[in-house]
Amino acid sequence: SRDHEHVEVIQQALLYPVTDGTCDRPSMTDNAEGYMLTRTAMDWFHEHYTVTVEDLSDPRYSPILADLAGAPPAVVVTAGFDPLRDQGNAYAAKLVEAGVDVDLVEYEGMFHGFFSMDAAIDVASEAQDQVASALKDAFAR
Repeated sequence: SRDHEHVEVIQQALLYPVTDGTCDRPSMTDNAEGYMLTRTAMDWFHEHYTVTVEDLSDPRYSPILADLAGAPPAVVVTAGFDPLRDQGNAYAAKLVEAGVDVDLVEYEGMFHGFFSMDAAIDVASEAQDQVASALKDAFAR
């Protein structure tokens, strides 16, 4: 958004985000099967969102490869048993390196998709409250 004057994004709210199309991180292998989202599913998504292998390294597809200076503040939620965990954590770290205010919480015992399961998983409500609080603060600025 910072590259387009007509759009102002004031807060990033990222739930187990996909930030690196190369999928070359340990959690993608460690959590490839058995935790809702699979490596096979991620490969399928990438194949349907990109045309060439080079697209995976395009910063518009893999924002972790972009210059993140000037990006809006972020709340990043990751899950310990999610193939995307390391991507989200690395993206949060890169935002911090770029001087962006980041609130990162990794829910260690959770899996991809837990955020919407508040009827069955208490910690999902905690994660929802965290994101809602960040958005409330952003909209109040």
